[in-house]
Amino acid sequence: MDADTTLLGSSLACAGALGAAVVAYLGKRGENALNGYSSLTEKLQSECDRLERQVAERDSRIDELTLLHSADQSEIARLRLDIHRLGGTP
Repeated sequence: MDADTTLLGSSLACAGALGAAVVAYLGKRGENALNGYSSLTEKLQSECDRLERQVAERDSRIDELTLLHSADQSEIARLRLDIHRLGGTP
């Protein structure tokens, strides 16, 4: 009976150690996956921020060029009126 108890206790201890090792392994894998996900999320967020800045800069440049275009069109219209007023044909 003493040998059976010792064998059973050793078997249970071995199973417990293996169970703990499996849990630790799976926990570490989960931690690595979570760290990888967090890293990917941070990279995507920084990429999104960079692209938003680029779009804002382009929108600003488009607004500036639109304003310059309007000013040019006004100047062209004024010059055509001057030419017509002076008797020429535009």
